[in-house]
Amino acid sequence: MQPAKDELQAAIEATEIKAPKCPVYQNVDGKPHTDPAEIKANLIAQLTSSVRWTQSVQNMIADGADDFTECGPGKALQGMIAKINKEVSAHGIG
Repeated sequence: MQPAKDELQAAIEATEIKAPKCPVYQNVDGKPHTDPAEIKANLIAQLTSSVRWTQSVQNMIADGADDFTECGPGKALQGMIAKINKEVSAHGIG
């Protein structure tokens, strides 16, 4: 994976990322981020790291999220969210 990581890193480092208007929850650690440098570093690290989907969803809920929208075909993420917390809403846009 190192050659792919090197190529991905070069592309990410060449891309301007501005501070987001809302936190970006990244699956590399499941936490919210607003610093563009951290966001870039986490995007690079994600290629070879475990996906922390459950922690990401749990942290979003703890921070007040109660309605999730899955974009694209299928309902896989909606199903995973329902397993994590049945009290939040999850729907899709196909």
